[in-house]
Amino acid sequence: MSAIAITGSGVSVPDFTITNEELCVAFNQYVRLFNEENAAAIEAGDVTELRESTADFIENASGMKQRYVVNKSGIMDPKIMRPVIHQRPNTELCHQAELSVKACEQALAQAGRVGEDVDMVLLATSNMQRAYPAVAMEVQHALGARGFAYDMNVACSSGTFAIQAAADAVRAGSARCAIVVVPEIMSGHLNWRDRDSHFIFGDGCAAFIIERLEESNSENLWEIRGTRALTQYSHNIRNNGSYLGRCEPERRDEADKLFTQQGRKVFKDIVPLAANFIKDHMTSLDLSPETVSRYWLHQANANMNRLIARRVVGRDTTPQEAPTILDRYANTAGAGSMIAFHLHNEDMEKGASGVLCSFGAGYSIGSVILRRV
Repeated sequence: MSAIAITGSGVSVPDFTITNEELCVAFNQYVRLFNEENAAAIEAGDVTELRESTADFIENASGMKQRYVVNKSGIMDPKIMRPVIHQRPNTELCHQAELSVKACEQALAQAGRVGEDVDMVLLATSNMQRAYPAVAMEVQHALGARGFAYDMNVACSSGTFAIQAAADAVRAGSARCAIVVVPEIMSGHLNWRDRDSHFIFGDGCAAFIIERLEESNSENLWEIRGTRALTQYSHNIRNNGSYLGRCEPERRDEADKLFTQQGRKVFKDIVPLAANFIKDHMTSLDLSPETVSRYWLHQANANMNRLIARRVVGRDTTPQEAPTILDRYANTAGAGSMIAFHLHNEDMEKGASGVLCSFGAGYSIGSVILRRV
């Protein structure tokens, strides 16, 4: 059976960044306005007084220092507190497609491929910009790719699940050269008025080229030794926003139509679930912590990643062993572990093994075990 490999990777981000300090200025202005406007109700006990935040609180809680966003002005306006993203004409690339094409072009160049070489485009993301036509088809058209394209959504595990689907398709012969692209515009589904979560997400995109190892033109080859996926239903991370929301106008703008989570429950559930999942996958391929050089984990929370890595390896890992990109990119959902891979793999020697793993709403967990060729 032919070996399947990742032969190129690419990353794109929007033009704007927001630091923790900038974010707190806007958020705290909103808090003060809210508390002033609701002073009587707060005094009467009918409304809960909002608390201000600090940059130190955000960094200590998450490891994040800044994030990239498609639009900054709306988020920074305490009277708006959301990105202002205008719908483009149908004749122009939509926002997700634009991010995708940039990352795909970078990945294609690294793989020594052009758009015409591609016969499968799999676009995976936590939030689709539209229902149809598939954004993947728009990317396929823009790249001049052949074959077929489709969208998929498994929240923050979208990237790893898509890698498995693409690798299976290439192995089965239904595609020869696949692109997995994960454009995340997380700023659009985030409640920027919620102190516990307003700092979590950032916007960004990652892309991988997947093809048979023997047919590759690339000098940066990563054999996919194994993939594994798991889902276990939970509503501790949820977003109820959908086209059906317009059918109940009085509830259309409630908080559950954006990202919500029960953070402590998620932390308690995911740490052992992800750690055991990774260990089981490694064991199935006769790998031990001593034989794995790197862990590109889902970039959700620095404290969570440290605990998961410690459970897998049996000790505290170094920043080189389990790289973190949260300080620059924040949580880019399904793209996070792929961005970490793109930025932290060139120093690894041939024969070295690594684990790329993501986990999130669902619950969903996906892992990809790689070996440098």
